[in-house]
This record gives sequence, structure tokens and C-alpha cells, in this order.
Amino acid sequence: MKVSLFRAGLGQRLMSALLLCLLCFALPLQAQEVDSPRPQTMIPSPPSLAASSWILMDADTGEVLVSHNADERLPPASLTKLMTAYLVEHELSRGNIDRDDQVLVSEKAWRTGGSRMFIQEGSQVSVDQLLQGVIIQSGNDASVALAEHIAGGESAFADLMNQQADRMGMVNTHFANATGLPHENHYSSAHDLALLARHIINDYPEQYKVYAEKEYTYNDIRQPNRNRLLWRDSSVDGLKTGHTEAAGYCLVASAKRDDMRLISVVMGTDSDEARAQESQKLLSYGFRFFETMELYPQGAVLATPRIWGGEKNDLRLGVDREVRMTVPRGRGEELAARLNLPESIDAPVEAGERLGTLEIKLGDEVIGERPLVALESIDQGGIFKRLLDTVRRFISGLFD
Repeated sequence: MKVSLFRAGLGQRLMSALLLCLLCFALPLQAQEVDSPRPQTMIPSPPSLAASSWILMDADTGEVLVSHNADERLPPASLTKLMTAYLVEHELSRGNIDRDDQVLVSEKAWRTGGSRMFIQEGSQVSVDQLLQGVIIQSGNDASVALAEHIAGGESAFADLMNQQADRMGMVNTHFANATGLPHENHYSSAHDLALLARHIINDYPEQYKVYAEKEYTYNDIRQPNRNRLLWRDSSVDGLKTGHTEAAGYCLVASAKRDDMRLISVVMGTDSDEARAQESQKLLSYGFRFFETMELYPQGAVLATPRIWGGEKNDLRLGVDREVRMTVPRGRGEELAARLNLPESIDAPVEAGERLGTLEIKLGDEVIGERPLVALESIDQGGIFKRLLDTVRRFISGLFD
């Protein structure tokens, strides 16, 4: 059974034939003026960037707004450390390690080349200090020290990184180390790195503020964050730069303006300045020509279909989380939704049980689907109620 939801407002008509009731619902996605629709905002073609691969994603909805070669496997350089930092936060959240834990710096960590935090072999450094060294200073030595502390060795830590990547759906990613130093079997993609950045932002929001820090001092050595956008755009608050000869200059950035947060990933530019400029182009395009709209709040009741054999006759169906969609600016009034429900629903039903789909359309295009769930539990009714409903359903079936 399909029940349409229209933007025109709540409409309902009741037709009865004996005991058959058919309800047609029309729930608005948002208030609509009586006047004729506004002219559509003109959306220009996305910018062309001087980079190998790029993507622009809405951090809230996960929708991809712009992309180019986004699934191409490329060396990620120090963008790798986004996963290193994420795993540290994961272990902290589970209570397996503590921020004040002292990590003994091994010779291997101390000798690791490339960008460094400048920790000393045999010294003890807290997890919290090392994590800032990874995120702000891009310290390879700090990354190895944390990998050894968590997994006993960098190779074992890379296994954890790959397991986490699989859980996130990073299908074009494989990690061979915790640093991003060149390795033939170490690669990722712009799309995968955007997925990872989204998890960092949404899963551990308290830690995310570290990515906006412009500098960090350890061992009397002050090092700036290499993300130039932190100085140029006050809405930018993360995430990470990367560079090797093979990878070129890369940047995963995020910015928030009003209620909209975007993630950009740019890989394979030819300079530090270029990665900042090309990332700014993507972010500016996204904020100028798209908007994120709240369609339904968490717990919104979207339908109350008949339930058979239950203690109650009607079941409240809706969404168990906020429904937000990203659309081109000026096209919000074209949004419509449809409920796809089963032909019949029988008790018992548990709260949270999936019983259909909410389909969101922009014009003629389906742009998103969300599960429809029971917002309440309904047990079976007594034997007399079940027998009565059996008769009612039989009679109503004669008129279908």
C-alpha cells in the first residue's frame, strides 16, 4: 500500500464501505505560501579544480554535492592520520585507554621520518599530548607511538584501521601504516576520506574542536597547523592536510555556516597554496548554491495505519531520527514525500520495528529514503478482539 504525502498541507478524506476504511494522508514537509512558487535559483556548473580528485559532501546528510574521480584510489599521505586519530578516540570512548596515560616512546617511533612532533626515545608522553601532535602537528612519530600503545605495533594497528574502514564503508581504502608514509599497498579515495571525516565530526564532537587549533607547542617547539583555511575563513574548523611526492598536496576541510556543515576533500594539487584555494572554491560553491533543510523532527508521526489483532486499532508510524535533506537553493518547494507501507500490519509490533519507507522526491527525482518505524509497541488483543478483527478484515477484503 502506498500513501502519498503532499506539500499542500494536511488533507484527509474518509470513504467507508461497510467496515472498510481507507485513509489518505497529506503531510507537509514545510509551510507553503498560497502564492505561486518562486522562480528557481539558477545553479551554475560546479567549479573545475586543479587537482586529481575531489568531493564535496554535506556532513549532516552524507549527500554528495560535487565530485570528480572521487572513488579513484590514490595515496592519502598524512590524511591517513584522520583514521589514526579516530581510532584513538574510539579507544578512549570505550575506556580502554585514558587521556592521561603515559606512553613510552620507542626507538621506532623516535626514528620515524617526515613531519614530527619531536618526542624523544625513552620519554613518556601522555595520550592527549600525542593526539594533539597527530592532529595539529601531523607528527609521524606521535602516530607510531599511539599505534604501538593501542595495538602493540604499527602493523597490528593498521589491521584495526582497515577493520574500521570496512565498517565505515570505505571500499577504496587500505592502510599499511598509521602515518601515511609511502607504501605500495596504502591508498584511499576522496569519497572514503569524506566518509571518515563525517564520522570524526559526528561520532566524537567533543574531540573535533582540536582540529581547529592553529598551533601546538611540545618540547618548547611551536608548530602551526598546516591547514591555511583556518586563518582565511572563520567558518572552517578542520580537518587535515597531507603531502608526499606521490600524493601531491591534499586537504580534507570542513566548514559550518548557520545550520549547514560541509566537508571538502581535495587530492593531488601541486602546492600548499593550491590545495587551500581549490578547497575554498568547493566550500564556497556548496554554501552559495545548496541548503540543508529539516523535513521532519525525530519522532514525527507520519501515519496511523490500521493494525489487526492488537490491543489498539491504530499504530503510530514515523521516523526515529531527524530527517534532513540537502537541496539546491530555491527548490525546497519542489520537495514531496511518499510513504510505502505494507498491505496490512498484524500485532504484536515492537517500538522501533521497521514497517515501511519514507521516500523523498525533488521534482521527479528520488533523492533519499528513510525507514518508517513503529513509534510505539502494541501487543496482541484478547481472543475476542482477535476474532472480531479476523471477521472485519475478511469483510473489508471483499471490497478491495
